[in-house]
Amino acid sequence: MRLVEGVAHVDTGHERSFDSLEALLERLDRIAGETTTTCQAFDARYVVSRAHLERALELADRARDRGGAIARARGIELLLYAAGRRQIDQALEMGIDTGRTPAVVAVAANGEHGDEPAAAELVRETLEPAATLDRSEHDHLRAFFEISDAELEATSADLEALVLERVALLVVDR
Repeated sequence: MRLVEGVAHVDTGHERSFDSLEALLERLDRIAGETTTTCQAFDARYVVSRAHLERALELADRARDRGGAIARARGIELLLYAAGRRQIDQALEMGIDTGRTPAVVAVAANGEHGDEPAAAELVRETLEPAATLDRSEHDHLRAFFEISDAELEATSADLEALVLERVALLVVDR
């Protein structure tokens, strides 16, 4: 898996802006189709680390391989695991929105014929270049993943470990 960082512009007037969210998502779908990959965009403020998306993809693919997928599409399955949610409408909060959004796009080959490098390059051309990963706000993440002060005080685990636990628990919460 490759992660492409940048800023997504939807209806902002920026040179790389898309007229609508649908237009941006259609562009990512076209890239995925042309390169035999999955291209799933996230609002980077909801991603605690690279390990967060790596673990989510690992678990999503494992669920799909075992016939236990929640969603039909691999990208949506990845989104559900990354969000630690079973409901697509709740998980979509982690996605790109209109305006200027710090983004990270997970690009993963679909089988041995997927061309991750080509897909990643096309995604890079879609976003305004910027470092966005590992810049999330702890309060934002804690609210989304429902991590309380009491939970933080009861463990020596850091925020990343607690988010990774939420990702892993989705498979248990059936």
